[in-house]
Amino acid sequence: MRARNIIAGVFLAALSSSAFIAAGAAAASEGSHLTSTRGIAAPPGFVAACGRYGFLCGVRTGRRMSDGELLALASRINTEVNLTIRSKTDMANYGRAEHWTLPYNGAGDCEDYALLKKKRLIESGVDSRLLSLAVALDGGENHVVLMLRLSSGDVVLDNLRGSIVPWSRTGYTFIARQNESNKRAWRVALAGPRAAQIAARTGERLAADTASRTPARRAGVVGDRALAYLPPADN
Repeated sequence: MRARNIIAGVFLAALSSSAFIAAGAAAASEGSHLTSTRGIAAPPGFVAACGRYGFLCGVRTGRRMSDGELLALASRINTEVNLTIRSKTDMANYGRAEHWTLPYNGAGDCEDYALLKKKRLIESGVDSRLLSLAVALDGGENHVVLMLRLSSGDVVLDNLRGSIVPWSRTGYTFIARQNESNKRAWRVALAGPRAAQIAARTGERLAADTASRTPARRAGVVGDRALAYLPPADN
């Protein structure tokens, strides 16, 4: 996945305010859970990372937290990682594409941000079963984010934005995500503003909630390059 530049503001002070947390919780309650349809092969680079990092594919039971507590913790970690890690492509950082790893020398690609956020959330007591990586379509490129499952809906931790929002408000078209019960496996989760277009081209089945109300971030036709990751069924 390509590296992207985040337009970062001063978020750390706002994170400590009750107003910010209350607003975030209200926004999360507007979302829904992103459903999946069938199993698929993992994205390039994921399997090797799964072998290196136990937190990525293992199960670790966390402490019980309310949606508000989860959102406050996730917001803090999301902002800290976004502000301390520089965006840099895998090719520039490691000399090869699709190298999924924790950030190196303070820099990383979108999946590297997501890995670090997942690691820190699990270390902070979040149940690993609530955290899943997801591949989404942003404009003409594939993009990796971290999803957190709240009782009120799935929200997204993204290196391209300072705040956490429900998946249906990102403007992304989601392609696939880690299996909620088996983190080594992936499932198609086709939903978002261009899901119907992709389904028509590929014959893929839409997720139950296609989020037709989601505003598209960019218009245009979905190209073959953007759909490079929609691999064949695994099961």
